[in-house]
Amino acid sequence: MADTSRRPGRPRDTSIDERALASARELLAEQGFEATTIQAVAVRSGVHASAIYRRWSSRIELIEDAAFPMESPLKVSPTGDLREDLRRFIRAYADTFSDPATRAAAGPLLAYRRSDAGYGAAYQRVSVRPQFFAILHSAPPGTVDPSIDPNDVFDMLLGAVWTRIIVPITDSRPDPIERTVEMLVRMLRP
Repeated sequence: MADTSRRPGRPRDTSIDERALASARELLAEQGFEATTIQAVAVRSGVHASAIYRRWSSRIELIEDAAFPMESPLKVSPTGDLREDLRRFIRAYADTFSDPATRAAAGPLLAYRRSDAGYGAAYQRVSVRPQFFAILHSAPPGTVDPSIDPNDVFDMLLGAVWTRIIVPITDSRPDPIERTVEMLVRMLRP
Protein backbone atom coordinates (compact mmCIF):
# COMPACT_ATOMS: atom_id res chain seq x y z
CA MET A 1 0.00 0.00 0.00
CA ALA A 2 1.35 3.45 -0.92
CA ASP A 3 2.23 6.04 1.69
CA THR A 4 -0.39 8.80 1.25
CA SER A 5 1.08 11.12 3.90
CA ARG A 6 3.81 12.40 1.55
CA ARG A 7 2.96 15.37 -0.58
CA PRO A 8 4.11 15.46 -4.19
CA GLY A 9 6.74 17.98 -5.24
CA ARG A 10 9.97 19.24 -3.80
CA PRO A 11 10.51 19.27 -0.06
CA ARG A 12 10.38 22.71 1.54
CA ASP A 13 13.79 24.43 1.67
CA THR A 14 14.23 25.23 5.35
CA SER A 15 17.17 27.56 4.70
CA ILE A 16 14.92 30.09 2.96
CA ASP A 17 13.41 31.34 6.23
CA GLU A 18 16.76 31.96 7.90
CA ARG A 19 18.31 33.54 4.80
CA ALA A 20 15.37 35.93 4.45
CA LEU A 21 15.36 36.78 8.17
CA ALA A 22 19.13 37.30 8.26
CA SER A 23 18.94 39.57 5.21
CA ALA A 24 16.06 41.55 6.75
CA ARG A 25 18.10 42.02 9.97
CA GLU A 26 21.11 43.19 7.95
CA LEU A 27 19.02 45.65 5.92
CA LEU A 28 17.36 47.02 9.03
CA ALA A 29 20.72 47.59 10.71
CA GLU A 30 22.44 49.03 7.64
CA GLN A 31 19.74 50.94 5.78
CA GLY A 32 16.78 51.26 8.16
CA PHE A 33 13.11 50.36 8.20
CA GLU A 34 11.99 52.03 4.97
CA ALA A 35 14.71 50.33 2.91
CA THR A 36 13.79 46.90 4.25
CA THR A 37 11.35 45.80 1.58
CA ILE A 38 10.48 42.33 0.34
CA GLN A 39 12.32 43.08 -2.91
CA ALA A 40 15.46 44.27 -1.08
CA VAL A 41 15.39 41.17 1.14
CA ALA A 42 14.93 38.98 -1.95
CA VAL A 43 17.93 40.54 -3.69
CA ARG A 44 20.18 40.33 -0.64
CA SER A 45 19.18 36.79 0.39
CA GLY A 46 19.00 35.27 -3.08
CA VAL A 47 15.49 34.07 -2.22
CA HIS A 48 12.77 34.76 -4.78
CA ALA A 49 10.19 37.31 -3.58
CA SER A 50 7.36 34.83 -4.14
CA ALA A 51 9.02 32.40 -1.70
CA ILE A 52 9.23 35.19 0.87
CA TYR A 53 5.56 36.08 0.36
CA ARG A 54 4.61 32.42 0.90
CA ARG A 55 6.13 32.68 4.38
CA TRP A 56 5.23 36.28 5.31
CA SER A 57 2.17 38.01 3.88
CA SER A 58 3.74 41.46 4.20
CA ARG A 59 7.03 43.20 4.82
CA ILE A 60 5.71 44.25 8.24
CA GLU A 61 5.34 40.60 9.29
CA LEU A 62 8.80 39.79 7.92
CA ILE A 63 10.35 42.73 9.79
CA GLU A 64 8.56 41.75 13.02
CA ASP A 65 9.93 38.22 12.79
CA ALA A 66 13.42 39.50 11.95
CA ALA A 67 13.55 42.13 14.68
CA PHE A 68 11.65 40.17 17.35
CA PRO A 69 12.31 36.47 16.84
CA MET A 70 10.10 34.11 18.80
CA GLU A 71 13.17 32.67 20.50
CA SER A 72 13.81 36.08 22.04
CA PRO A 73 16.69 36.32 24.50
CA LEU A 74 14.27 38.17 26.74
CA LYS A 75 13.00 35.12 28.57
CA VAL A 76 13.79 35.80 32.22
CA SER A 77 12.35 33.26 34.60
CA PRO A 78 11.68 34.65 38.07
CA THR A 79 13.68 33.16 40.94
CA GLY A 80 12.03 35.02 43.82
CA ASP A 81 15.04 37.32 44.33
CA LEU A 82 13.43 40.62 43.32
CA ARG A 83 16.66 42.61 42.96
CA GLU A 84 18.44 39.92 40.91
CA ASP A 85 15.37 39.18 38.78
CA LEU A 86 14.96 42.88 37.98
CA ARG A 87 18.66 43.16 37.15
CA ARG A 88 18.50 40.18 34.74
CA PHE A 89 15.23 41.45 33.22
CA ILE A 90 16.54 44.98 32.61
CA ARG A 91 19.85 43.71 31.21
CA ALA A 92 18.06 41.31 28.83
CA TYR A 93 15.62 44.04 27.79
CA ALA A 94 18.41 46.55 27.15
CA ASP A 95 20.46 43.95 25.25
CA THR A 96 17.48 43.03 23.07
CA PHE A 97 16.69 46.62 22.14
CA SER A 98 20.34 47.53 21.71
CA ASP A 99 20.50 45.23 18.70
CA PRO A 100 20.72 47.54 15.64
CA ALA A 101 18.02 45.70 13.68
CA THR A 102 15.60 45.70 16.60
CA ARG A 103 16.30 49.35 17.36
CA ALA A 104 15.72 50.29 13.69
CA ALA A 105 12.43 48.39 13.55
CA ALA A 106 10.88 49.04 16.96
CA GLY A 107 9.67 52.62 16.53
CA PRO A 108 8.32 52.31 12.99
CA LEU A 109 6.64 48.97 13.81
CA LEU A 110 4.98 50.49 16.84
CA ALA A 111 3.76 53.45 14.79
CA TYR A 112 2.53 51.15 12.02
CA ARG A 113 0.81 48.70 14.35
CA ARG A 114 -0.92 51.44 16.35
CA SER A 115 -2.79 52.36 13.17
CA ASP A 116 -3.56 48.70 12.44
CA ALA A 117 -6.63 46.85 13.68
CA GLY A 118 -4.37 43.89 14.58
CA TYR A 119 -2.15 46.05 16.79
CA GLY A 120 -3.11 44.42 20.09
CA ALA A 121 -2.28 40.89 18.98
CA ALA A 122 0.99 41.94 17.35
CA TYR A 123 2.07 43.92 20.41
CA GLN A 124 1.25 41.05 22.76
CA ARG A 125 3.61 38.84 20.80
CA VAL A 126 6.61 41.01 21.66
CA SER A 127 5.44 42.42 24.99
CA VAL A 128 7.54 41.57 28.01
CA ARG A 129 5.01 43.05 30.43
CA PRO A 130 3.80 39.57 31.51
CA GLN A 131 7.38 38.58 32.40
CA PHE A 132 7.76 41.72 34.50
CA PHE A 133 4.51 40.93 36.32
CA ALA A 134 5.74 37.37 36.96
CA ILE A 135 8.90 38.79 38.57
CA LEU A 136 6.84 40.99 40.87
CA HIS A 137 4.46 38.13 41.68
CA SER A 138 7.33 35.80 42.64
CA ALA A 139 8.96 38.34 44.96
CA PRO A 140 8.92 37.39 48.66
CA PRO A 141 5.90 38.61 50.64
CA GLY A 142 6.33 42.16 51.88
CA THR A 143 8.80 43.18 49.17
CA VAL A 144 6.30 44.72 46.75
CA ASP A 145 3.72 47.26 47.86
CA PRO A 146 0.32 45.83 46.80
CA SER A 147 -1.08 49.35 46.28
CA ILE A 148 1.40 50.12 43.48
CA ASP A 149 0.08 49.56 39.97
CA PRO A 150 2.59 47.25 38.24
CA ASN A 151 1.55 48.69 34.87
CA ASP A 152 2.74 52.14 35.97
CA VAL A 153 6.03 50.70 37.22
CA PHE A 154 6.55 48.82 33.97
CA ASP A 155 5.78 51.93 31.91
CA MET A 156 8.36 53.91 33.89
CA LEU A 157 10.91 51.13 33.44
CA LEU A 158 10.18 50.98 29.72
CA GLY A 159 10.78 54.72 29.43
CA ALA A 160 14.04 54.55 31.39
CA VAL A 161 15.43 51.70 29.30
CA TRP A 162 14.35 53.23 25.99
CA THR A 163 15.88 56.57 26.91
CA ARG A 164 19.20 54.90 27.70
CA ILE A 165 19.14 53.01 24.41
CA ILE A 166 17.98 55.76 22.06
CA VAL A 167 19.40 58.96 23.55
CA PRO A 168 23.19 59.18 23.59
CA ILE A 169 24.49 59.46 27.13
CA THR A 170 26.70 62.48 27.59
CA ASP A 171 27.58 62.01 31.22
CA SER A 172 29.75 59.36 32.79
CA ARG A 173 27.47 57.99 35.50
CA PRO A 174 28.44 54.38 36.16
CA ASP A 175 26.24 51.32 35.72
CA PRO A 176 22.81 52.59 34.67
CA ILE A 177 21.25 49.15 35.09
CA GLU A 178 22.25 48.98 38.76
CA ARG A 179 20.87 52.45 39.40
CA THR A 180 17.61 51.57 37.65
CA VAL A 181 17.28 48.38 39.71
CA GLU A 182 17.88 50.36 42.90
CA MET A 183 15.21 52.93 41.99
CA LEU A 184 12.72 50.18 41.14
CA VAL A 185 13.31 48.34 44.40
CA ARG A 186 12.81 51.59 46.32
CA MET A 187 9.65 52.40 44.36
CA LEU A 188 8.19 48.93 44.91
CA ARG A 189 9.01 48.73 48.61
CA PRO A 190 5.95 48.90 50.90
